[in-house]
Amino acid sequence: MANKSESKLCNMAVQLSCDEKINLITRNLQEVLGEEKLKQVLEERELKVYWGTATTGKPHVAYFVPMSKIADFLKAGCEVTILFADLHAYLDNMKAPWELLELRVQYYEQLIKAMLESIGVPLDKLKFVKGTDFQLSKEYTLDVYRLSSVMTEHDAKKAGAEVVKQVEYPLLSCLLYPGLQALDEEYLKVDAQFGGVDQRKIFTLAEKYLPSLGYAKRVHLMNPMVPGLTGAKMSSSEEESKIDLLDSKEDLKKKLKKAFCEPGNIQNNGVLSFVKYVLFPLRGEFYIKRDPKWGGDKTFTGYEELEMEFAKEMIHPGDLKASVEVALNQLLDPIRKKFESPELLKLTSLAYPDSSKTKTGGKGSEAGGEGGENDELVPSRVDIRVGKIISVEKHPEADSLYLEKIDVGEADPRTVVSGLVDYISPEDLQDRMVLVLCNLKPQKMRGIESQAMLLCASIEGNPRRVEPLDPPEGSSPGEQVFVEGYETGKPDEKLNPKKKLWEKMQADLKISEEYVAQWKDKELMTKLGKITCKTLKGGNIS
Repeated sequence: MANKSESKLCNMAVQLSCDEKINLITRNLQEVLGEEKLKQVLEERELKVYWGTATTGKPHVAYFVPMSKIADFLKAGCEVTILFADLHAYLDNMKAPWELLELRVQYYEQLIKAMLESIGVPLDKLKFVKGTDFQLSKEYTLDVYRLSSVMTEHDAKKAGAEVVKQVEYPLLSCLLYPGLQALDEEYLKVDAQFGGVDQRKIFTLAEKYLPSLGYAKRVHLMNPMVPGLTGAKMSSSEEESKIDLLDSKEDLKKKLKKAFCEPGNIQNNGVLSFVKYVLFPLRGEFYIKRDPKWGGDKTFTGYEELEMEFAKEMIHPGDLKASVEVALNQLLDPIRKKFESPELLKLTSLAYPDSSKTKTGGKGSEAGGEGGENDELVPSRVDIRVGKIISVEKHPEADSLYLEKIDVGEADPRTVVSGLVDYISPEDLQDRMVLVLCNLKPQKMRGIESQAMLLCASIEGNPRRVEPLDPPEGSSPGEQVFVEGYETGKPDEKLNPKKKLWEKMQADLKISEEYVAQWKDKELMTKLGKITCKTLKGGNIS
């Protein structure tokens, strides 16, 4: 079957004109940087393109979106390289521990090859490369140093903002990540890099800095970000938003049943998006099975007609989900079967060890305990409260720090040290209602113990802007702040600093376009309403 697919792809590529190849390469993309160069290359020879994936969490069904584009690239005659970016997985806040890097690469390689086989892509037309096979060489390392001598910290941080996990005190490794991705283009000897539109800032960083090292700008091909089942981006870290490639048919049915798919709503509809970006490119049609009284079975040969009928509520969400379920199972069945082998079952358990087996089950082992061994990220474990600043003065040992007394609803106010001197006057802080993170481990700052953290929004730039978050009007000290949908649950008495639960949560805290504080697109609230910020929309929260 693979030989037939290979022959078909080769014949198709030979017969296509330059414009037809461009149409295949760019269809369903959100953006292309370097269209003129793309055309110039294709007029002379076949395009060399690479797609990289950091080997972190388990791949999910949204990976079929880049896989279907890789099929397009091969149909257009492109030479395609798939990079298993193991070093990047480690640099991104150690999402993949060093001791698991090789196992994760093996898992990703087996799973992605199984995905490609399930959609009929011949593997011998692809080149598979592991990042550490070339990124640890003398030449590459020297180029990392050369790049670090011309690239600014501001540009590195900005480039990784939508890809690298964001925390208040980023590790140096996270700043290296975007530059290494840029260098990969040169060392893989490609004309183009393909990725999601969330990679755009890294792509523009590559275009800015590679020429300064004497290397050419590359073409950048960007897929749209496909909504997950909850309506937000499909994410490996958000269990309810994704369908794992090895999920059982029963789990698949449950997740699709819960999926966001309002009648007539075509915005942020993950079910429709999967049909658009995976099923139609792969099959050229989509089959809806339904009761004759609701219109009977129908085959759609174009996505636009399907979307139009769904928007007009001519297709019920239940029928759409049921039909997607059938199509998904057809794609997943060969993958599930392959991973039933003892070798791959063992690989899966080694690459992704069950953390629950290492828990003591003792005091603090459950959410709501004293923050012992459990590292499950549940927002209710974090103790955020409304506070009132009752006094503020300069830190006696540090000009950049304030020393505040904040009432958080306890018998005595808490002492809080914050680095806000350069951003907010003491007069603006005095008697202000704020948000306070109360269950971090107390930490000495210039000799004075800070017993909590005052939460602010910030936007990087010159100058950097910082602004405290605002609780709803009429709030009182001590009122609990919760994430929408996580109203129940008791906070840990103290967060275990080794588990970095706050840092994990903070990575997904943002200020929305409506100036509302959100975690993974869910609003932060008290019983009186939403947590807001006056001016810094799009800002980070720390």
